[in-house]
Amino acid sequence: MDFEQIKSLENKYVMRTYNRLPVAFSEGKGARIWDTAGKEYIDLVSGIGVNILGHCHPVVVEAICNQAGRIVHTSNLYYIEPQAELAELICQHTFPGRCFFTNSGAEANEGALKLARKYHYDMGKPRKEFVCLKGSFHGRTLTTLTATGQPGKWAPFMPLVPGFSHVTLNDVDELESAVSEDTAAVMLEVIQGESGINAASHEFVHAAREICDRAGALLILDEVQTGLGRTGTLFAYEQTGVRPDILTIAKGLANGVPIGAFLAVPDIARAFNYGDHASTFGGNFLACAAAVATLETVINEDLPARAEKLGSRLIGELRSKTGGMSIVKEVRGVGLMIGIEMKKNISREVVVGCLDRGVIVNAVTPDTVRLLPPLIVEEEEALEGIEVMVEVMKQWS
Repeated sequence: MDFEQIKSLENKYVMRTYNRLPVAFSEGKGARIWDTAGKEYIDLVSGIGVNILGHCHPVVVEAICNQAGRIVHTSNLYYIEPQAELAELICQHTFPGRCFFTNSGAEANEGALKLARKYHYDMGKPRKEFVCLKGSFHGRTLTTLTATGQPGKWAPFMPLVPGFSHVTLNDVDELESAVSEDTAAVMLEVIQGESGINAASHEFVHAAREICDRAGALLILDEVQTGLGRTGTLFAYEQTGVRPDILTIAKGLANGVPIGAFLAVPDIARAFNYGDHASTFGGNFLACAAAVATLETVINEDLPARAEKLGSRLIGELRSKTGGMSIVKEVRGVGLMIGIEMKKNISREVVVGCLDRGVIVNAVTPDTVRLLPPLIVEEEEALEGIEVMVEVMKQWS
């Protein structure tokens, strides 16, 4: 089908929850992608940080095809070899614990919140409250939307789930005041992706750990977007020196095949018993086979180190090229997680301008453009994409 045919079907049969850009893609290879008319693009978004190995990585393609030719799904009523293998691989490269597999980051966060309440229940001291951060994003289920610290998203879905409060990023005093003996957990992102690439300071993460320990609350770190090497280490929390009680991951885990997971230290993980939580599709053969191939490639090729080095180069290049531009307020980021904040709400216009010129970037907020390129993107490709974006932004400087 051509673009107009796809658009016509979309408009007739699909719920309008996405303000889609005027393009439909049909194939990709590495950090390049082609639309239905054959136009080529440099992809600096990678499916919102999902395609960390780029499009159609041969190792992942082989793993998917091999697994699909054998068996795809049986449900979690039975043992699943690639699921057990993936759980071992995750624990070996994070911290000792146990995993639960989901289909998305929102489900991983939902499960983490449930596990925190069940842990306290089993301890004989039920706790119902959670402290999250303003500007955070944890998903769009009713509970994870409540955890998300963006009130603009709440109104149509009120009343939200009770028991959640939100404090200011990097405000230790405010966090300490919010945590009490009824707090089940503090949930935070080491870097807030959806509010424009805003990092929690290492001091704040350390303080969160100490505050939780004093109050007997758990610390949940949401690494759905920051995980799998994007920030220069396999997980961003490693750079802080703080270990969470529960870690949530998704996005890049299977390079495009839907999967999420949460990992908890043993004492907390054992709070879930038979029937406490479940997922029909979670951790099935296909998703886990793709995830094993993806994670092994990230580790074996030391892609976190590559992300740190290339990200530093790109951030430096962006700061240099936009330093004299009146429209640009700040360039910030860690590794290959980069935000360009502007002084006007023109991020959508910048994205469309780049798309017209064959470069894919993302309007994460009205005033901030986000880059989440594949970890395998060639330096020349990334620099070419940045050059195009800078040229587009010059219209407003």
